[in-house]
Amino acid sequence: MEAFCGSRFWDSNLTIHTDNPDLTPCFQNTVLAWIPSIYLWSALPFYLLYLRHNKRGYIVLSMLSRFKTLFGVLLWCVSWADLFYSFHELLQNRTPPPVYFVTPLVVGITVLLATLLIQYERLRGIQSSGVLIIFWFLSVLCAVGPLRSKIMTTTAQGHVNERFRFTTFYIYFALIIIELILSCFKEKPPFFSPVNIDANPCPELNSGFLSRLTFWWFTSMAIHGYKRPLEEKDLWSLNKDDTSKTVVQQLSKEWDREKAECKQKEDVSYMRKSTHEQNHAGGSPEEAEVLIRDKRHNRKPSFLKALLRTFGPYFLIGSFFKLIQDLLSFVNPQLLSVLIGFIKNKDAPAWWGFLIAALMFICAVLQTLFLHQHFQYCIVTGMRLRTGIIGVIYRKSLVITNSAKRSSTVGEIVNLMSVDAQRFMDLMTFLNMLWSAPLQIFLALYFLWQALGPSVLAGVAVMVLLIPFNSAIAIKTRAFQVEQMRYKDSRIKLMNEILGGIKVLKLYAWEPSFSEKVLEIRKNELKVLKKSAYLNSLSTFAWISAPFLVALTTFAVYVSVDEKNILDAEKAFVSLSLFNILKFPLSMLPQVISNIAQTSVSLKRIQQFLSHDELNPNCVEKKVIAPGNAISVRNATFSWGKELKPTLKDINMLIPSGSLVAIVGHVGCGKSSLVSALLGEMEKLEGEVAVKGSVAYVPQQAWIQNATLKDNILFGQAPNEEKYQDALEACALKTDLEVLPGGDQTEIGEKGINLSGGQRQRVSLARAVYSSSDIFLLDDPLSAVDSHVAKHIFDKVIGPDGILKGKTRILVTHGISFLPQVDHIFVLVDGKISEMGSYQELLKQNKAFAEFLRNYALDEDIEEDEPTMLEEEEVLLAEDTLSIHTDLVDNEPVTNEVRKQFLRQLSVVSSEGGECPNKMSTKRRVCEKKPAEPPLPRKSANEKLIQAETTETGTVKLAVFWQYMKAISPVISLVICFLYCCQNAAAIGANVWLSDWTNEPVVNGTQHNTAMRIGVYAALGLLQGLIVLISTFTLAMGGINAARTLHAALLENKFHTPQSFYDTTPTGRIINRFSKDIYIIDEVIPHTIIMFLGTFFTSLSTMIVIIASTPLFAVVIVPLAILYFFVQRFYVATSRQLKRLESVSRSPIYSHFSETVSGASVIRAYRRVKAFVDISDLKVDENQKSYYPGVVSNRWLGIRVEFVGNCIVLFAALFAVIGRNSLNAGLVGLSVSYALQVTVSLNWMVRMTSELETNIVAVERIKEYSETETEAPWIIEGKSPPENWPSKGDLEFVNYSVRYRKGLDLVLKDLNLQVHGGEKIGIVGRTGAGKSSMTLCLFRILEAVKGEIKIDGVKISEIGLHDLRSRLTIIPQDPVLFSGTLRMNLDPFNKYSDEEIWKALELSHLKRFVSSQPSMLDYECSEGGENLSVGQRQLVCLARALLRKTRILILDEATAAIDLETDDLIQMTIRTQFVDCTVLTIAHRLNTIMDYTRVLVLDNGTIAEFDTPANLIAAKGIFYSMAKDAGLA
Repeated sequence: MEAFCGSRFWDSNLTIHTDNPDLTPCFQNTVLAWIPSIYLWSALPFYLLYLRHNKRGYIVLSMLSRFKTLFGVLLWCVSWADLFYSFHELLQNRTPPPVYFVTPLVVGITVLLATLLIQYERLRGIQSSGVLIIFWFLSVLCAVGPLRSKIMTTTAQGHVNERFRFTTFYIYFALIIIELILSCFKEKPPFFSPVNIDANPCPELNSGFLSRLTFWWFTSMAIHGYKRPLEEKDLWSLNKDDTSKTVVQQLSKEWDREKAECKQKEDVSYMRKSTHEQNHAGGSPEEAEVLIRDKRHNRKPSFLKALLRTFGPYFLIGSFFKLIQDLLSFVNPQLLSVLIGFIKNKDAPAWWGFLIAALMFICAVLQTLFLHQHFQYCIVTGMRLRTGIIGVIYRKSLVITNSAKRSSTVGEIVNLMSVDAQRFMDLMTFLNMLWSAPLQIFLALYFLWQALGPSVLAGVAVMVLLIPFNSAIAIKTRAFQVEQMRYKDSRIKLMNEILGGIKVLKLYAWEPSFSEKVLEIRKNELKVLKKSAYLNSLSTFAWISAPFLVALTTFAVYVSVDEKNILDAEKAFVSLSLFNILKFPLSMLPQVISNIAQTSVSLKRIQQFLSHDELNPNCVEKKVIAPGNAISVRNATFSWGKELKPTLKDINMLIPSGSLVAIVGHVGCGKSSLVSALLGEMEKLEGEVAVKGSVAYVPQQAWIQNATLKDNILFGQAPNEEKYQDALEACALKTDLEVLPGGDQTEIGEKGINLSGGQRQRVSLARAVYSSSDIFLLDDPLSAVDSHVAKHIFDKVIGPDGILKGKTRILVTHGISFLPQVDHIFVLVDGKISEMGSYQELLKQNKAFAEFLRNYALDEDIEEDEPTMLEEEEVLLAEDTLSIHTDLVDNEPVTNEVRKQFLRQLSVVSSEGGECPNKMSTKRRVCEKKPAEPPLPRKSANEKLIQAETTETGTVKLAVFWQYMKAISPVISLVICFLYCCQNAAAIGANVWLSDWTNEPVVNGTQHNTAMRIGVYAALGLLQGLIVLISTFTLAMGGINAARTLHAALLENKFHTPQSFYDTTPTGRIINRFSKDIYIIDEVIPHTIIMFLGTFFTSLSTMIVIIASTPLFAVVIVPLAILYFFVQRFYVATSRQLKRLESVSRSPIYSHFSETVSGASVIRAYRRVKAFVDISDLKVDENQKSYYPGVVSNRWLGIRVEFVGNCIVLFAALFAVIGRNSLNAGLVGLSVSYALQVTVSLNWMVRMTSELETNIVAVERIKEYSETETEAPWIIEGKSPPENWPSKGDLEFVNYSVRYRKGLDLVLKDLNLQVHGGEKIGIVGRTGAGKSSMTLCLFRILEAVKGEIKIDGVKISEIGLHDLRSRLTIIPQDPVLFSGTLRMNLDPFNKYSDEEIWKALELSHLKRFVSSQPSMLDYECSEGGENLSVGQRQLVCLARALLRKTRILILDEATAAIDLETDDLIQMTIRTQFVDCTVLTIAHRLNTIMDYTRVLVLDNGTIAEFDTPANLIAAKGIFYSMAKDAGLA
């Protein structure tokens, strides 16, 4: 080296052992000059490979680019000037050493390469080059040393030697600094890159290298989210590489390739086998053996391979970053030991310390950058995986055969998409731990072994023993969770019923009984919670004490094994920081392995689904067939699956274009299968099928999308108003549109929930009509509608004069009346066509068809005789599907109750979904936009019945935290904080003691009183563990306490809330409070608080320790805290809103998917597969659009917070170096090792703050609903009426007026009326006259505006509500039953004996039914009494009334819901059993009240007529005209 340089290469006296270090000229000219060149040349091949594959169009030559190139060329000139100067010296016979030729040559070529790279990158469209930034940075870094050394020698000597080289070096230094600065700016976006039409492109693509490294590009969104809550429109569009289109395409390609390869192998093995058999008739047996084995091993296509090929390379980049980060994480403990050595060595020059501090900081910063790049790559891979898997499954679900589809339910397929795809996504983040954890464990153990020898094994043993302990706890916790879910589900189910039947509970005064039931379930639920809280505090204890126990055992063993083993600061604190590194991989490894096990199950399921058979698109020919024909089928046999027996055999059909063909036959003879076969939905076993032209298909079960009615009919076709109106007219939908709240813009719920069966079928038909296809396959579209509508549709649509005349129509039908009008009839018997021909021909043949006619004609006649229930159904919007009794006569808001109930149930479905209450899912919108209002009094537009729910955005008020603390109880809150302080004091104490121990002087190579040292250390540490146990447990108990009180208050309030609240609030909203919000208070908040307090106090104790050891640190704390606070505020505001947006956009993916699966055949028939795939992709992209920024926000936060942490490390080390004369090694070790672990807790603290703020809102929402206004008290002490009240049953209204809610008109105005005990009064009146209101007033569901009601002379407004309600009896209009035993439904308070109950059942004609049930009175009624008929439910209500039997009975007569028979039973029972009672009947059928004492006719809230029925008819007033309409007068 000396010959090469002409001077010494290394001189430690000059470089290290001096207060003013310098490097030898030789070292400067070789190593320092070559480092950047070596870097660039080694990175070059990889970089060129990357550039070849990554073309984004070229960038136009800009000023920036020109300057960069110019300075590059200048640099080259400067380097070579040096070279020529060396030659010049040679000529002058001063031979310079070889280094002066080699170095300028190398540097010159490298700079030239860099200059060429600048241009090449410009042509490949790179806007900001990381490779070059690092190169210029290294060059500057390596030139700083020589610069300083040159200045120092010059000042020392006082003159410049080698003036030329001196000058060129200065120029060189200036130029590389300029290049570094220029390379940090980014170029304009490439030219010719695909035009970006995005309104809001993601800034990541065009951001510079440094911006990407630190995620600076995300800052704009963070600021935005801080200023105001983010909305859908603020989100950036996805990067092209992350969109479904790109990802799914790549994955599909790889999967197809994988399938093709497998198929090819199979084919090859078959072929080889066959050729051998031909050629070697007597060939050697071994050869044949090999081939057979070969065939047996043909492998299934592996989806994993496809995934690896698609996403592997990208993921590996992340793994590479992880590797570097793992290695870097072990540098700091080594540096710590060097630092402690430096502090001990008082003679060492100060600059060593500063260098160590700087290196620690640089190492920490690099670690942060690498870690977050690794996470970014992994999570983006996970995101793409989810997109890819969802896309592939969606596409597959549209082409799989029906037999394959039957093997898994829609729910299972949706699960593949939601659960299994999510598993992959979650696994990606930690997949690298699979190799990284063992690596980290190995390295940590290696370094520990070096420091402490075999004693390490003791510590490791403790760690390993803790793993089964933790997993046992985890298993037990899971079991508790399952149990708790069971309780929670039953509680929510019960709440749902209670809220659905709240009005009935109020009328019967049954609230206390039900409230008890809920609280009972809740008690059990909290019991389980308590158990899991015990377990949780145990596991927290294990988690927090683990590092300590490990350190304790290791140190104890180490000191005890040999006297000569001295525990000094270096060993102790370096080991501690290594143990802290060990903690993470040891806890993660078992988790990752169990995750992988779960994911492999998911992989199998997905692979199995993707390997199902697909429909053969060519089984129905589209070729032109014999002219004049539309469909021809020749000798075809079809089955539903290859392995199933054929359903249709030897089918021959030739259908002329434009004809109307009917297919008839008995149930299950294959009519629908034939239609499916024409659509290509079945397996064609033999024969041929040809269909000419486009097809429209109306399935037997109408398939309705969750979209507006109009969209359902247009089905993706271009809108054409005239055609659309014709279709509506023909399908008799005009009248329905008038009934629907939003006309054709009404949102239809999932599966067409808010349409009746007939309406759904007609919408389905309208879709076909609108599509104006060539061929119409109509699978029994007339069965779901009633007869007169069926006739209308046949005449207007299908028949010879319908809108479809001239098209080919194939109609499957049971309706015989239409058959004479069709051109051609095919009769199917057991999957064969038994005869065909026109109606007349078939009648003459007198075979199967004629018999079929005879059978069905009988049915038809019978149908005609009965008054068709169907007609009523049609008008009534199909009671069965809707259970909305749009009651024909009485349309006040209260009778609309049931409609509201339905709408509310809708809202339950949706509100369970995301956590975002302010964005309603489409299902909820049904009722939000169009509140169910009485049609008559239209209120002003701005006055909505159902108010939109308010959400809290922005920061959470401190008051909410205070409310929660009050719920826990302020004393306990203080105790908890005190315990946390103690816990951290103990921890600090233990570590301070350790640092003190390490400073214990060494005498004769041993330390004294080690036993005492170990004892105190152990005591302090275990004390810490104990306090942790107590504090987490106290907190959990406090949390459960809070949960109990908050739930009890909410429940109490909801039972006392007036009915008007339930009329205006969807049940979903209330249930949401009881499910989601209570769940958060039960489980999420306590856990979050534990984490938050833990991290908060850890960070706090770090600060205390560092300030205590180096007081100077206090100066830096303020600016760092401010920085930290700002980052935290920005992050919390943004990430919370992003989470909300993400959860809102998630459910549409799945609901759209389950819709698609059920409607696949319709989608295929209309050839809309591609459109649906696009919709699905769009929905996934919408979801990922809010998910991606959420992920990046975590990276953004991580880098900024960890930077704060790294600064803490830097300053802790720096101030230790500055104050090293006053410090001992133990204290420095303590303060720096604390600083090294602070980053993690700082990071978690922000996340926990965010979680806490997001979730504490639940307390607020529950508080809000616990403080709504309540109705009057149930029982007023000292005002109770006498026991036997009302004894006579007199009723009196005095100047009585009432309204439903504030701000509405009066419904009853100044009523004055008297009813004597025992009178039977009928109440009639037109819609909205106020009939129901009267009953509600008696029960004080509505409170008087003025006036009063007296019963037996007692003013009802002065007694408690339960005293009043329990003394009146009502048989409500719609019978409500609760799930539970029949006995509970009759007598929830167990007041009556069995005999009394049986007597009531006998009188209400239910005795026969009940006694025939095996469980008799304990017969279980299902939810809403679904397992009883409507009539039976009505009779149960009658039985309730008979049991109660008070002097006043109110009968709110049911409208159309109930059959005449039950009605007569009820009337008869009332006439006999309630002879001496006062009976008020709200009548819809006048014949029931013609024999009553008096009839009250209400009109518009006032009394119009009040007299005996005979007198009223004679008076020819309102009552007379009503009776005349009913045919009674």
